Amino acid sequence: MRKTALALLTLLFSLLCRAQEKIHKSLFSGMYLQWGYNGEVYSRSNVHFTMSNGDNFILHHARAHDRIDLDAVYKETLQISIPQYSYRIGFYLNQKHSRSLELNFDHAKYILADDQTVHVTGTINGQHVDGDSVLIPQKFLHFEHTDGANWLHINYVWLYTALKNAANTRPLLRYLCKAGAGINIPRTDFIWKGERLNNDFHVAGYNIGGEGGFRFYPGRRFFFEATGKTGYVKYVDALANTPTTKGNRAHHAFTYLEGIFTLGWDINY
Repeated sequence: MRKTALALLTLLFSLLCRAQEKIHKSLFSGMYLQWGYNGEVYSRSNVHFTMSNGDNFILHHARAHDRIDLDAVYKETLQISIPQYSYRIGFYLNQKHSRSLELNFDHAKYILADDQTVHVTGTINGQHVDGDSVLIPQKFLHFEHTDGANWLHINYVWLYTALKNAANTRPLLRYLCKAGAGINIPRTDFIWKGERLNNDFHVAGYNIGGEGGFRFYPGRRFFFEATGKTGYVKYVDALANTPTTKGNRAHHAFTYLEGIFTLGWDINY
């Protein structure tokens, strides 16, 4: 009986080891790291403010822009996180490295353009408003996510080899597409009638997006990736309820187009 039990345990252990090895090979066949920079174009947005003094108003079709700050790369070389940066951490899901799961983060900057004329509706200073106003920080308001609009999400990635090296042993060029969703973690800078209310980092909403482009491999592990990305971003609460914001709230949503260039490294390729 003991010998039978021992034989069964040995067989079970062997099967488990093989299963673990198979799972490891199929699900954890390598990973990659990327770092790079991005630029955005934003759709117009309706920004809704609910103020602690009772003001409740909407800026309609407000125009916004990014702030790339790429000159910081050579002016302040060690401050690599000053420009609009992106990073990716991916885990290959098969031996062909044709599928992966990816942690995808974009530190983009979103700035409502100062001095633009927008249509405003709602209540300000106890008075109903329905007309045009100019966004002047010291007289009215200024609103931006420049410590980051900060979109963090999980992507599912499809990769396809378009071209291999002369020896046919590794890819030279791959094209890819990604789809994912996640959360926004902004720090919003808000000026209201000359008073600056700089917010704290917090989870403020959600985003969905798709991305596509190419990877070029000059070596076996090192690669360049250039992609275009589009998505929808919703800030349910751009201003967290903290002492620095003094009970003022803001929410809005927009779509975007983004260009991204990163350098990457394959691990356990």
